[in-house]
Amino acid sequence: MNRKKILFVYYQNIQIGGVAKVLTNLTSELVENGYDVDILFLMDTHPDFYPVNTKITKYYIDSFANKYSKFATHINKKYKFIPKIYNIHSYFYDLGSYVVLKEWIREHHHHYDTIVSCWYKLSTMLSGEKNISQKTIAWEHSSFRVGGVLYDKLFRKNYKKLKSIICINKPSVAYYEKLNKTFFIPNMIDEIFEEQKSITIDQKENIISFVGRLDKTKNVIELVKIFHDTQKTSDWKLQIIGDGPERQNITQYIKDNNLENTIFLLGIKNPYEISQLLGKSKIFAFTSLSEAFGLALVEAMFCSNAIVSYDCEFGPADIINEKNGFLIPLHNQQLFAEKLELLINNDQLLDSLIQSSYAESNTWKKEKIIQQWEKIL
Repeated sequence: MNRKKILFVYYQNIQIGGVAKVLTNLTSELVENGYDVDILFLMDTHPDFYPVNTKITKYYIDSFANKYSKFATHINKKYKFIPKIYNIHSYFYDLGSYVVLKEWIREHHHHYDTIVSCWYKLSTMLSGEKNISQKTIAWEHSSFRVGGVLYDKLFRKNYKKLKSIICINKPSVAYYEKLNKTFFIPNMIDEIFEEQKSITIDQKENIISFVGRLDKTKNVIELVKIFHDTQKTSDWKLQIIGDGPERQNITQYIKDNNLENTIFLLGIKNPYEISQLLGKSKIFAFTSLSEAFGLALVEAMFCSNAIVSYDCEFGPADIINEKNGFLIPLHNQQLFAEKLELLINNDQLLDSLIQSSYAESNTWKKEKIIQQWEKIL
């Protein structure tokens, strides 16, 4: 049995979020495969939003208790009316996080064969620590553009000191492999989706689905407008799964255009509920402005959905092809609506894409992803 000891480092597991979700899924698989796994959270002790395997030891360090982080919170509250005050807040909070992480990691790093940092800022912090950087893998959950000029031109140069880099989209691989050994490993989905059987078109309803956070980046308001403009029979519905700051704007648009009987905001659902809802829908629509990967697209494939998505940076182009749907140039609402109409009015094409989309989902099964991780570890 492999008893290599691995430490994963991330901020928290208190709310819905892609990183915490895939972190708990991956670590559970690794510990069941014989690895000795710990997770370090940069937050005080908190209940898990996503269940953590009971074989995993969790450690907590309260980055918010540091004086720099406290100052960051103070200025963000007191001076929130100042433009871009949050940027200043972030710099001070990051400094506080670095101080507490450095203290803990210097004391405990010798217990671990490998350290996996789950966010680019944490990877930057660890890359500057001698002896620690050499056994640290940067697990990049965002695009290489995140962080702006400061990280791009200055901090990421230290990635050369790391053991290696793992990316979840291919453009990021091309960027990082100039700095260090870099690997493309997609994110792992919940087991409930892998357990889905193929669903035929006659078992489904005339539903188009979206799953994700309702924020400006996910751009759901544009999807609602596209659906409104799409020529379709009255029995077609749009179900939106998720919540976030844009919910009120979306609700108001639905109300203003009398769409209450065709567009439904279902709120946050657990993975089982999402799999059941996607199992009923025929088409999955995605109008995000940027993605690091696009896990919801893969989940939709496992639930036998044809996909229509904007070709945003970076994830969808790694996932979508002629066998599972259509990639639409960003903000081309007319073409997006045309592709929806094509699928709505052509049962033969839609059925073919539903079947081949499910077949394509085999590419993203966790067994293959774990094999890639184990090869690197």
